[in-house]
Amino acid sequence: MARSEPERTGPSSSPANAEAHALATLHFLVPGDPDQNTGGYRYVRKLVEAFCEAGHPASVSGLEGRFPRPDDVAVGALDQALAALPDGALAVLDGLAMGGLPDVVARHSERLRLLALVHHPLADETGLAPEARAWFYQSERQALASVVGVITTSHETRQRLADYGVAPERLATAMPGVDNPGQRPSAGATAATWTGQRPLWLCVAQLSPRKAQHQLVEALAPLADQPWHCALVGATDRDKAYADTVRSAIQRAGLDARVSLIGEVDEPNLQAWYAWADGFVFPSVYEGYGMAIDEALADGLPVISSDGGALRRLHRTPRVSLYPAGDVEALSQRLQQWLSSPPALRKDDVVAASCRYWSDTARDFLEGLGRLVQLSEDSLFGADWLTARESADHRARSEPLTAELVNWLGQRYGSRKRDPLNDPLMLVDVGTGLGSNPVYLTPRLPLPHQWTLIEPDPVLRRQAVARLRLMDVPVSTLGQPLVAANMATLLAAPMDLLTASALIDLVSPDWLDALVGAVVRRQAAILIVLSYAGDIELAPAHPEDHRIREWINRHQHRDKGTGAALGPAATDVLARGLAASDYRVTRAASDWHLAASDPSDAGLIRPLVQGWRDAAAAEAPDQLGVIDRWFEDRMAALGAGQLQVRVGHEDLLALPPAVWEKP
Repeated sequence: MARSEPERTGPSSSPANAEAHALATLHFLVPGDPDQNTGGYRYVRKLVEAFCEAGHPASVSGLEGRFPRPDDVAVGALDQALAALPDGALAVLDGLAMGGLPDVVARHSERLRLLALVHHPLADETGLAPEARAWFYQSERQALASVVGVITTSHETRQRLADYGVAPERLATAMPGVDNPGQRPSAGATAATWTGQRPLWLCVAQLSPRKAQHQLVEALAPLADQPWHCALVGATDRDKAYADTVRSAIQRAGLDARVSLIGEVDEPNLQAWYAWADGFVFPSVYEGYGMAIDEALADGLPVISSDGGALRRLHRTPRVSLYPAGDVEALSQRLQQWLSSPPALRKDDVVAASCRYWSDTARDFLEGLGRLVQLSEDSLFGADWLTARESADHRARSEPLTAELVNWLGQRYGSRKRDPLNDPLMLVDVGTGLGSNPVYLTPRLPLPHQWTLIEPDPVLRRQAVARLRLMDVPVSTLGQPLVAANMATLLAAPMDLLTASALIDLVSPDWLDALVGAVVRRQAAILIVLSYAGDIELAPAHPEDHRIREWINRHQHRDKGTGAALGPAATDVLARGLAASDYRVTRAASDWHLAASDPSDAGLIRPLVQGWRDAAAAEAPDQLGVIDRWFEDRMAALGAGQLQVRVGHEDLLALPPAVWEKP
């Protein structure tokens, strides 16, 4: 979730830094045997080969257990594999391996530089029950929040991940390649076992419902009176029930002698099938990319493919004929057109020469990796902004509310007769950023306590932990994003106090309701500080100040990741929700008072006003001239040391009714 800060773009990585990251060893982790011959495994294997050929150290390791819905063996395998890596290592986690294990990913994200490799989201797999689809979506969303960046194999998957809360700056794409003709393995002998009928049509994919080989069989059935043979090359043992479905479809259509289930083959024999084939057919209903088609085109084969998912990218590719995914009749018509026009099945070396190679993929991958890691280390979510505002935040906070909280915690602590060493107060900070809120409160709390910091950004999380450990405070972390659906789960542990700073004006009513419910269930106190109150005052006054403020406040209600944001209304909504559960609610102003004559304030005012300018421009793009003139006037006043700024904030402390156990 974004924080209350001006909109900004992340810093770009320098070539030197990108090269330094590229030269570090890349550890790829995939589920199961890395030598499997499906598209995803071949992508990783070919990428590692290309890295090593170019002098960049890389390795791939397989993980035992069941994926992507992991069993205990899988949990232990990923945990142990990551624990074995040295501090700061670069590890690329295949989406199948990490999407179902967000807790393991979060546990290692502070020590390692973890990146995700996503071919397509797990929830997009065909045939999932609604509850399984929802589980995969939520789990993968949490896992992706804990990595420093995500590399996709297609632009379509990159766009899809916006639905998973992955910011565009945290994404890179490295599309698959093909073997350079001089590097292709020698053709094997398997393809020579086909029956001899021409043309030979090839489909390469493991048998699975998403690949829809049964639809290809149905499309071939009306063509049984014409000469052709079809070879289905790909594993038949990963979904045995579906493989039986395909076999039954072949038998019902009377195509036992016309359609061959070849099974999975090694690299040389796979190359042989491409060499022997006259045409390539790909009926998949959804793809994150579709590597097999590029390999077919590299051999000059004409292609008939569905337009499922990322396959739509092929709509202008020469020698590729697309049909609507799932339309068996349209597929049958395309195959009939091939039979009616034999020249269409001639191989085309011109198309083959236009393919991209694995060296291109490796280059794109390394460039993306360097940018993502550098952005992470510079803190994608604005460590510079969080640092700039900390002094103003601490000055603005309500001291009476802090004193009231300290008094209440002391009374509650005494009534429970808790052991201060073995039973400290349990404090939770949500959206902790650099830990400014716990850093402020820790020296003011006379009682032994322990913090749990909830922060999705691993870079900020590491820095927050380091700051608190310097203060000799026990601290644990959660890297998952806090959303309404997981609020009760993540906040299930014992909790005496929940805090947050500069946060609730960014969240939706549903999110805030879920937070209130979790806090009330624990009967914890809640301290929410520095929530934007909608009031901005600048001096000297400017004729456009009121319009700029209106546009800023309108912008505050945009979706910041949890739905339409509450903006300045957030504190009112929170107060009503807590009062309805008999909490005693106290509110106090915590306004920023900034002066350009103070160098530390000036460093905060500049990005603050820049952020206001961007928000106003987003709300009123037809008023850019007015907005830019206002901004220039404000920058001139800042440069002259004359600008003063007041930003209205509000703190809220809510204490539960006296339900704790008596001494």
